[in-house]
Amino acid sequence: MPARLLLIDDDVELTRLLAELLTPEGFEIDTLATGAGAADRAIAGSYDLVVLDVMLPVMSGLEILRDIRRRSALPVILLTARGEDIDRIVGLEVGADDYLPKPFNTRELTARIRAVLRRAEPRTAPGSRRVVRVDDVVFDQAARHVERGGAAVDLTSVEFDILGALLDSAGEPVPRERIVETILGRRYDPFDRSVDMHVSNLRKKLGPGPAGDDRIRSVRGVGYVYVRTPAAG
Repeated sequence: MPARLLLIDDDVELTRLLAELLTPEGFEIDTLATGAGAADRAIAGSYDLVVLDVMLPVMSGLEILRDIRRRSALPVILLTARGEDIDRIVGLEVGADDYLPKPFNTRELTARIRAVLRRAEPRTAPGSRRVVRVDDVVFDQAARHVERGGAAVDLTSVEFDILGALLDSAGEPVPRERIVETILGRRYDPFDRSVDMHVSNLRKKLGPGPAGDDRIRSVRGVGYVYVRTPAAG
């Protein structure tokens, strides 16, 4: 089945062009030109991914994203004006899976869409189940479910995969470059701080570790490490 995408942008000519270019790539495209009712439409429409412009009439893209995140983990790629770093930072804090500044290359958008959709797919072979437990966190790859102390933790697709990579190497640093290339699916750029925002969101959602300290620590010049609590002895 083709992936179903909802493009939300008040630039009708742009959405028409994107629909024409993305349809041959195997996507089923719907478009919406206003923010009014956009979150309801996105959630109720059985879409696989939403491409959402920040600047919209009636209701901004960031407001729509907040509404979506209150109710759903539906993948969202945010379109921002070039140079508007604050929109990208806030968008990632709210829960965007990725962002792309305008104007953009359609091939780059297609690559970002495919990368986000891959992250949202189960990666465990049928009949198998990978469950990782580190202290009070349980990470279930097949179910794409995370619990902390028995309580479910709602994560976006990129947060989920970053956490999986950190838990797999708990106690050992994971390079930022590896996270960018294998999880975000793009070439490493040392000036791109989106990974930092995703990790910051993970820290907030997971809260402090059993000993009251940070679960995820930054390793200067390298990346991040998920800290294991030393066994009592």
